[in-house]
Amino acid sequence: MYHSVSDSWDDPFNITVPASRLARQLAWLRGRGLRGVSVRDLLAARAQGQERGLVGLTFDDGYADFVTCALPVLRRWHCGATVFVVAGRLGGENDWELSGPRKRLLGADDIRQLVALGIEVASHGLTHSDLTRLPDDVLHAEVHGSRALLAELAGQDIRGFCYPYGRLDARVGAAVHAAGYRYACAVAPGPENAGDLALPRIHIGRADTGVRLEVKRRLARPWGRAVEAS
Repeated sequence: MYHSVSDSWDDPFNITVPASRLARQLAWLRGRGLRGVSVRDLLAARAQGQERGLVGLTFDDGYADFVTCALPVLRRWHCGATVFVVAGRLGGENDWELSGPRKRLLGADDIRQLVALGIEVASHGLTHSDLTRLPDDVLHAEVHGSRALLAELAGQDIRGFCYPYGRLDARVGAAVHAAGYRYACAVAPGPENAGDLALPRIHIGRADTGVRLEVKRRLARPWGRAVEAS
C-alpha cells in the first residue's frame, strides 16, 4: 500500500516515498523472484492458479506524482499497479487533510493516459470520506457514483474499490458489494474478516528497507492465507 511518490520531506502522515526508495523496494522484490502487478491482474492470476511470484501494488488517493515519479520507476522494473482515485476530486488537491502539505491529484487526462498504459484505475470514493459515518444515500453516491464516473472516463469496467482510511463495517461492505465491485482493499481487517471485499495490505513508507520489508512480509502471512482461502 503506497500513496504519494515524491522527494518531499513534509510528510506528517508517513504516506510519501521518494522515487529512489521505490526503486530500491521494487529491486528488492524482483531480486526475490517477485513482480508487482495490479490487484485486478493478481486476482485474475489467482483464479487460474498462477498467482505465485506476483505481488499486488496499490497507490491510494490518486496523487498526480504517480505519473511523474512512480510510473517511470514501475516501468523500469516491469511492474504494474492499481491507482485508487478519489473520483470527485479529479484535478484538485487532497483537501480532505486538515493539515500537512497540499498535493495535486490526477486529472481526467491522466486517468486516460494510465488506462492506455495498462495501469488499473479503481475507486477510492467521491470525496475520501469515512464511509462508516455517512447516511445511506451519501454512501450510495460515494460507491456507485464514483464507479460510474471512472468507468465513463476510463472506457472500461471499474472492478476495484478502496475504503478511505481503511474503515469499513458490514453496512459499507454490503454497499460496495451491491455496487458491483469485484474486490475492495482495506488496510488491516484481521484474518477473520479478510476476503475479496476486504483485502488486507501492507503499508509501505520511506523507512522500509529490505530488512523491514522482509519482516512485514513475514508478519502478513496469516492474512495472506485468509485471502487465499476466500
